Amino acid sequence: MKTIEYINTWSFLDQYRGKEFQGQWPNVKEMFHISALRYPDNHCFRAFSPKEERFTYKEAEKKIMEVASYLRSEGVKDGDKIGVSGKNSPEWAIAYFAVIYAGAIVVPLDYLLKDGEMERLIEFGGVSRLFIDVERIENIDKDGRLGLVKYALEPCSDYKAILEMDGPGFETGRASGSDTAAILFTSGTTGTPKGVMLTHDNLVADTYLAQSNMAIYPTDVFYAILPIHHAYTMLAVLLEAISVGAEIVFGKKLVVSQILRELKEGKVTMFLAVPMLFNKMIGALMNGVRKKGPVVYGIIRAGMGCSGFLKKAFGINAGKKMFSFLLSKLSLENNRICICGGGPLPASTFKMFNELGIDFVQGYGLTETSPITHLNPVDAYRETSVGKKIRECDVRIVDPDSDGNGLIYIKGPMVMKGYYNNEEATREVLSDDGWLNTGDVGHQDEDGYLYLTGRKKNVIVTDGGKNVFPEEIEDKFQLYDDLDQVCVIGYEIDPAMKSEGIRLIAYPSDSLRKSAGNDKSKIEKRVQEIVGEVNKELQSYKKITLITVSDEPLPMTSTKKVKRFEVKAKFDKG
Repeated sequence: MKTIEYINTWSFLDQYRGKEFQGQWPNVKEMFHISALRYPDNHCFRAFSPKEERFTYKEAEKKIMEVASYLRSEGVKDGDKIGVSGKNSPEWAIAYFAVIYAGAIVVPLDYLLKDGEMERLIEFGGVSRLFIDVERIENIDKDGRLGLVKYALEPCSDYKAILEMDGPGFETGRASGSDTAAILFTSGTTGTPKGVMLTHDNLVADTYLAQSNMAIYPTDVFYAILPIHHAYTMLAVLLEAISVGAEIVFGKKLVVSQILRELKEGKVTMFLAVPMLFNKMIGALMNGVRKKGPVVYGIIRAGMGCSGFLKKAFGINAGKKMFSFLLSKLSLENNRICICGGGPLPASTFKMFNELGIDFVQGYGLTETSPITHLNPVDAYRETSVGKKIRECDVRIVDPDSDGNGLIYIKGPMVMKGYYNNEEATREVLSDDGWLNTGDVGHQDEDGYLYLTGRKKNVIVTDGGKNVFPEEIEDKFQLYDDLDQVCVIGYEIDPAMKSEGIRLIAYPSDSLRKSAGNDKSKIEKRVQEIVGEVNKELQSYKKITLITVSDEPLPMTSTKKVKRFEVKAKFDKG
């Protein structure tokens, strides 16, 4: 294996070791406190909606300690489990850190869960108290069966609101690195829930080690637009920003117009989002350029090609100045880095953002790995890779096929403690010596860059015995504006041979329905045309042979991934 070069941006911890913390890493509470000592007057939390709020690190820690003190005065003990659920806001973040400052375990819960689903996770997780938005506070544990103590994240006449909390001084034992800091429930509400137990060491080590591939600074401004209960935003935005004394701007709605307004007003430098959002942004921008005519479009695309070559070959970023007029339309004129996670991204999108002068990279990880294990360095990115492994992350490819693709196993300080109250599920994915079976298939090159093929459990076995990963095919549709959602699944061709064909479930965009006058036959014809174009790019055994146009949106997670197994269950019946 080739020697892999890393950077070290956390050497400043040495001056606090033995004073503010012991051992290799601080715990989450100590990490926040160190940033508050280093940058008391830096802006920490900010929101624009429904009214503007802003906290410095000194102000934020003072409020966090007041809330933590109140919780202790109310009887909260070390190791108690306290839920946090709501739209992104400074109050959500204050509740998160206050729970940890109080010595308890924070349990972030998806705000989009139905009442019964959330109550099920609360009961399973042994959650005794809950911070939640006012609009839902009455509906959760309405009958009092769970004995849940509820607090409001906003002003409320009937419940204690977080910004009103203040208690007497308190003392808590120092959480060790191996103590659970947070329990995050993975998607899916049927069967036995999977609550990923992440320790203080998991979270803090991953926060700093991810910086071995990317330097971040106290002058950065992060944008939290994806739900913070999800591991991706919780660590890659919330904890990463806190670790260096940077600012976090909280966005509440995945509405492009509002996102662009907040990116500009917040002067955001670090924008982390999912493929769907980046595809929409670049698609809308390039469509606007096309409308200016073929000559203008050709000139701009040629300029982008030159800019991309200079950036890739010589590290010269000419695009930022050349295309400032285009970047301002995306509110990215202040942006330093865009990071895409949560799913595969077309290389073309990756490439276009970099050609425009944005340092645009991908990352990879799972909730079970805190989540970051791989991240593309901005000065050595590879468009087709999800990133280079971070420091102290070991990777093993098991049972590789003729192309070198096999099951990806991960080992390192970021790997979870296990699933809460679910030893059987833990044993299925985590070996005694610490190797985690990610369930993903791919390969890693000698430079430590990872290339994904898809999820093992999603694989479709064709009548020729070939394995097809639906993600590979779905990627081909990401830049077609006429389709809002696509999901590739297998359908049974030969029960005896257990062979499958490739089926596409597509939900058309509003613009396609409008242009077709809601005529179903015209919509289906356009979808067939798109599939025909995609099939030309695919190997014969990967070609789509059955098309279904859905009359209603496909079910999605809060991070905008299609719920594949719900789609399959529904359309298999149909």
